[in-house]
Amino acid sequence: MLPVFAADLDTIRQRGRVVVAVRDGWQPLSFRNGDDDLVGLEVDLARGLASAIFADPAAVELMVVASGDRIPAVLDGRADLAIAGLTLTAGRQRLVSFSPPYYLDGGAVLVRDPQVQSLADLQRRRLGVLQGASTVAVVRHLLPLAALTPLASYQEAFNRLSTGQIDGFAGDVTVLVGWQQNHSGYYLVPRLLSAEPLAIALPKGTQYTELRALVNQTVIGWHHSGWLEERATFWGLP
Repeated sequence: MLPVFAADLDTIRQRGRVVVAVRDGWQPLSFRNGDDDLVGLEVDLARGLASAIFADPAAVELMVVASGDRIPAVLDGRADLAIAGLTLTAGRQRLVSFSPPYYLDGGAVLVRDPQVQSLADLQRRRLGVLQGASTVAVVRHLLPLAALTPLASYQEAFNRLSTGQIDGFAGDVTVLVGWQQNHSGYYLVPRLLSAEPLAIALPKGTQYTELRALVNQTVIGWHHSGWLEERATFWGLP
């Protein structure tokens, strides 16, 4: 079997559309609305890149992938690039190239008690954390007296928080904002635990230099014009 390679910019232009790997179910980054259409900040970015390449925001194919398939979709050429909640890490940079960051994600704490106004208010309280997440070490450092409850999934965390079994949950702010938007009575503690840049993943290799340059220049332009910040605010991101 011949190896499969990602498309360079000329091939994308000849095809007439750019194929972007995204996820669904991650409000407000990328999710399905009441009409079952994919919407969110990352969908806006995908359409924005289609505009940059084709002057047509509809010239994009949104390919929904699972979390574990975001980088493989780029590596094996099923997608031209991925805009799918990927944090820029040294390990991932060995596999793919990344654009400049388009949003700073990070750890935050969600609570149900509106009187909690700072991290200090959570000392000696019951905090849920995902098992094995980098957030655990940060929470232990900032809140050494908090009672940490390791949890297996975001769904378990939401169930525990909603039933009062924990007083707060530390997780990705992009996920927690989505919970707030779908359920009343939840509050973000107004300090991030950490900052993790989200960026667009692209294939490595000199044949993709033109594609990477276009994507990088587009993201930088979005920052300079204020468009990225406006879209993040529109989708309710802090």
